[in-house]
Amino acid sequence: MQRRHFLLAGAALAAAGAHAQSYPEQPIRWIVPYPAGGGTDVLARTVAEAMRPALGQQILVDNRPGASTNIGGELVARAKPDGYTVMSADNAILAYNEHLFGKLPFNPEKDFSYIGAMARFPLALVVNPNFPVKTLKEFIAYAKANPGKLNYASPGNGSPHHLAMELFKNRTGTYITHIPYRGAAPAVQDVMGGQVPCMFLDLAGGLAVMQAGKVRVLAIGSARRAPSLPNVPTLAEAGVSNAEVYAFQGLLGPAALPEAIVARLNSELNKALLSAPVQKRAADYGMELLPGTPAQFKAMARAEAMRWGPIIKAAGVKLD
Repeated sequence: MQRRHFLLAGAALAAAGAHAQSYPEQPIRWIVPYPAGGGTDVLARTVAEAMRPALGQQILVDNRPGASTNIGGELVARAKPDGYTVMSADNAILAYNEHLFGKLPFNPEKDFSYIGAMARFPLALVVNPNFPVKTLKEFIAYAKANPGKLNYASPGNGSPHHLAMELFKNRTGTYITHIPYRGAAPAVQDVMGGQVPCMFLDLAGGLAVMQAGKVRVLAIGSARRAPSLPNVPTLAEAGVSNAEVYAFQGLLGPAALPEAIVARLNSELNKALLSAPVQKRAADYGMELLPGTPAQFKAMARAEAMRWGPIIKAAGVKLD
């Protein structure tokens, strides 16, 4: 019986290895848990297109927004672990939601296979061009003089943009009311139109409107100034310390993906990140590309979860 058990186990491993060697044999579905047009969507489509030739299959981007990325996360967590369903994952699903929700339909540490990090891009505080401030100092003074009367937009509850402003409020002692939207595009439209005066906006999805002057950029949440916005100070330079804010992106699959498939996807992802089209997009949008191993990606995500837990608790943000 023991010998038969070993033979069956060996046969199963051999079959899994053969499957991984022939992978992929059909199109890959890439879940993006946000609407089309935002920074997550832009990066996913750029990287997927760069990976496609080497994989020899179409990569079909499927936008599944809602529930602060939990809809997309649950789809992937419950998907068959065969390498044909992957997902763009950001701060929300990997670092925030375990602190925002009393109960999640998945465990971010255990229910996914971490394939690799892709990039991170800073968030910038922007205002409508007609809003009566021109510097971060003036913005803080205006907010303090008008407590509760100032609103800010975000792509949704629990998004990096939402929590970036909550951290900013904590560091500056200001009271600004959150107006959540269903995605970055409608939020930006309303800031440009003056319906909402301000928001934190990621460079990947918002650099074009920043450079066109459709919003005024007051400060950027990175450790260093962005090459694409050299005249914009960092939050620290403008007087707000310990407030570095950025969105990070990585690639996930369901738990129990065969190691050979994870290795193949990680290898092709890292090659794509070093390709000319992705490098150009990164330069254009102020992204910091993050090629590396699955273990490095998971370690970064768990470190961010530890960092944001106390911040979310202090802000009193709950989504259920």
